[in-house]
Amino acid sequence: MHSPTDHNESTPEAQDEVVEQSVDQVDALEATEVPVALETTPAGEIAEVDSAHGNEESVVIEVPESQKVSFDTFDLQTPLRKAIDKLGFEFCTPIQAQSLVHTLLGHDVTGKAQTGTGKTAAFLITIINDLLSNPISEKRYLAEPRALVVAPTRELAIQIASDADLLNKYSGLHTVTLVGGEDYQKQTRALDERPVDIVVATPGRLLDFVSNGNLHLGMIELMVLDEADRMLDMGFIPQVRQIVARTPRKDCRQTLLFSATYTPEIVELSNRWAMDPIMVEVAPERVAADAVEQIVYLVTTADKYNLLYNLIKEPKAERIMVFSNRRDQVRKLADNLHRNGISVGMLSGEVAQNQRIRTLDNFKEGKLQVLVATDVAGRGLHIDDVTHVINYTLPEEPEDYVHRIGRTGRAGAVGTSISFACEEDSFLLPDIEEQLGMKLECIHPDEKLLDEAPKFERESKFKSKDGPRTGGSRSTGGASRGPRGR
Repeated sequence: MHSPTDHNESTPEAQDEVVEQSVDQVDALEATEVPVALETTPAGEIAEVDSAHGNEESVVIEVPESQKVSFDTFDLQTPLRKAIDKLGFEFCTPIQAQSLVHTLLGHDVTGKAQTGTGKTAAFLITIINDLLSNPISEKRYLAEPRALVVAPTRELAIQIASDADLLNKYSGLHTVTLVGGEDYQKQTRALDERPVDIVVATPGRLLDFVSNGNLHLGMIELMVLDEADRMLDMGFIPQVRQIVARTPRKDCRQTLLFSATYTPEIVELSNRWAMDPIMVEVAPERVAADAVEQIVYLVTTADKYNLLYNLIKEPKAERIMVFSNRRDQVRKLADNLHRNGISVGMLSGEVAQNQRIRTLDNFKEGKLQVLVATDVAGRGLHIDDVTHVINYTLPEEPEDYVHRIGRTGRAGAVGTSISFACEEDSFLLPDIEEQLGMKLECIHPDEKLLDEAPKFERESKFKSKDGPRTGGSRSTGGASRGPRGR
């Protein structure tokens, strides 16, 4: 049965000025790609905050790369430990080692870490271990989760929920995903199936359920705000304020906040929503520099498609992600590659959610060799064994470069990032180099890599929604200007 009460509590957070937006507007934002900030600094640092005085005192702890922390170090519940073993996880990543030592003791933590560092497992292990360690004996009501994870995009929320299911394999905990673009009634049925333990949601759909009385947050014991900087950039913080105000006071819940950057705004939000948060910092620059071979090819706009095709046909190019800034470019590139006989999928804001999921699954399963995407896929998605990332166009925000190349070189593997610098966007390189803190060597590709791509052998597959396609000749891949599809 459902709870007879709303469980809303008067909290300091509830007094925040909230800018009301419709759920439809929020869901529309969740479906778009937005550039985000990512700071790149060496890994292995911890900074503690003296919240009483508002001063941040950094206590830097350098962790040698050779020093590995085993999951056996922590007193984890047996079902969780069994799931970790089943997944083949033996040693913690730096963000896991440095955050779990605090979060498993119940401390609030604000973590600075990029995608691909293992932060998702860090907070999920914390949640699952806590729920298993503190079972509820009395009767529970439906739609009253014990833990809440809020993420900025549907793809990231779905990925987090998938990871939670893997870690919950032997625990029996019930996870429900609430995201826009999916059947509302289906999600309602998932909540009504049995008492829910963990809800993973995007802000708009979560507020929709709460406002309609179909979800109650008054029993939340642990709350995670993932990629808080991106939620800030996407304008979701007013919605997050409303969500936090529906949960118990911060001294009655554990709050974990993860962000790629420590801007003053993020620090302020952390201090407002968390109780004396411990700052755990694991930065991405070493990941970008060491795990990924970075190549920049100087190429004309007219030769870019030829170079792309020939790189894809290289023997070692097994699983490739191609990034472009605009969705019209993405569509045209995907269509041209398909017509040239390449198994390719497309991911952008104009692709329906169910099709996005199918495309990602096909790419993960190896049914597609190439995934052409806007920056919607540049952050938050776990795709193993991506051998190459190709920046067909350089990102206009230097932080997005780090997000993109972070799709390869994951989990200890070495990947290759290849960027095309042409007359239209080479001016973006200095900012990217400043972001990386290193110089990128620019070279000219071998002549054979510029051989003309063959004539099309297939009909169009990724047709433009703006009107009929024209012409039947080979395209240069969409170099002309057009509306951006961020």
